[in-house]
Amino acid sequence: MSSPLPLPKYHRVYLVLRERLHEGGFAQGLPGELALMQQFGVARVTVRRALAQLAQEGLISREPGRGTRPIGWPAGEGGEGAPVETRLTGLLENLVSMGVRTSVKVLEAKLAPATHEVARALAIAAGEQVHKAVRVRRTHEGPIAHITTYVPAAIAQRFQRHDLETKPILLLLEDAGVQVGRAVQTISARVADERVAQHLDVALGSALLAVRRLVYDEHERPVQWLHGLYRPDRYEYQMQLSQAGGIDARVWVGSEAQNPSH
Repeated sequence: MSSPLPLPKYHRVYLVLRERLHEGGFAQGLPGELALMQQFGVARVTVRRALAQLAQEGLISREPGRGTRPIGWPAGEGGEGAPVETRLTGLLENLVSMGVRTSVKVLEAKLAPATHEVARALAIAAGEQVHKAVRVRRTHEGPIAHITTYVPAAIAQRFQRHDLETKPILLLLEDAGVQVGRAVQTISARVADERVAQHLDVALGSALLAVRRLVYDEHERPVQWLHGLYRPDRYEYQMQLSQAGGIDARVWVGSEAQNPSH
């Protein structure tokens, strides 16, 4: 297993909680201090310092008798890298190729009400039904990615658990009659929380490569939102760059590829 990041304990707790807040994971309020102490295996002073940091950033509110609750994520923030827009032809080929070399275990596949974050991404009303799928992709070396996808329920009516284990969701979208168009993708870093660490066989707080991809159809309607967390020791993201334009206005243009590193 990977070694924990060389960070103070309180900062690892802070990073994990911050990511969960960003994903809307504490809609009913944060666990109490005792529960967090047990979850992270740390002392109360460590938990309190992490919560104090979150409160200082305006992400949580701590009130006696009311517990700790999220306030919301400041608009325009989130630590994401610059979005990269891509056409899906090459991406689909890469995903199909990866599917041949890897296997998928479906952890969850169900209809669920859209959180505010999911609704905003898919341009639907909060609470509207979406198909949520959580999967772990692995090679013979072990797990490489923990992937969560959201698709509007009307599109995902025919999705079956077996299909999710054998086909990329982009292919399932095409099978459902969706003509995929473009995608906007962000790449950043995340730390593994307790749940993801277990599934990816890494230590709590380990660094992961985080990919978020919003897929649109040919009519510019969002049809899939993907959150992928990848082990950097088993996965690499490559982009081939070449120059385009005249001598006075040359720019770099690229084509992407993603591959397991083992």
